[in-house]
Amino acid sequence: MSAHKTLFDARFAHGFSRFWLGAGFLFLYLPIVSLVIFSFNDSALPSVWNGFTLKWYAALRTDTEMLTGLWLSLKIAFFTACGSVVLGTLAAFALVKYRRFRGRTLFSGMVNAPLVMPEVIVGLSLLLFLVSVQRALGFPERGMLTIWLGHMLLGMAYAAVVVQARLQDLNPSLEEAAQDLGARPWQVFYLVTLPMISQSLASAWLLTFTLSLDDVVLSAFLSGPGSTTLPLVIFSRARLGVNPSVNAMATVIIVVVAIGVLTTSYLIARAERERQRQIAQAQRAGG
Repeated sequence: MSAHKTLFDARFAHGFSRFWLGAGFLFLYLPIVSLVIFSFNDSALPSVWNGFTLKWYAALRTDTEMLTGLWLSLKIAFFTACGSVVLGTLAAFALVKYRRFRGRTLFSGMVNAPLVMPEVIVGLSLLLFLVSVQRALGFPERGMLTIWLGHMLLGMAYAAVVVQARLQDLNPSLEEAAQDLGARPWQVFYLVTLPMISQSLASAWLLTFTLSLDDVVLSAFLSGPGSTTLPLVIFSRARLGVNPSVNAMATVIIVVVAIGVLTTSYLIARAERERQRQIAQAQRAGG
């Protein structure tokens, strides 16, 4: 009897966990699916289905405001991701490789502060600072550069956390062995450390790219005339009622991002399998 009860409990727990997993996925992705479906709706009202159409996708070609905002957002997101990964990696190396130096606690707090600080406070602080700098030096004007600086400030903190977590798991004996064999510090980093943290760098790049592409608060504070990003365009239109062309643009972005994520995940997994295979071959050869 107890064996049957134990088996029933195990099956119930398994089914219950699968049910909640499925409910969680529906909660997260059902709104996205509905957005994609209504991007093909012939009606301008999002609550009324009036037939299948592609006219909203065709209208995107002449929607210069949205296309200009998308191009600006992509440029800012690209440069934000690149700059954030570089600065975040340097910060992570300083915190992991150098355990003790003067001001380490302050430096760590400043690196992690954007993670816990409300974006409204960060945006307002940056706005006041940049206005003061502009008054003193006449530069920079609010636009793409100021938005990039604000996004990079936030992205650097996320990149530092991702890279720092990977660096803490590395085996230091590999770097020490390379140094014992005569490799210089830059060779150790390029030939040993960089390949081992490449996946975390890719993850940090994708994360900061997405954060920048999606950001509204910092962009609203730091943008200027002629520098309206796509999220700001969508937000301004949503206040007057959702335009179906917004659904079409969102669907295009979802498809592109999904393809990019799947491709990157496949390449990272294949690189990891190849690395594990080479490690296993080296262990067999050494044994």
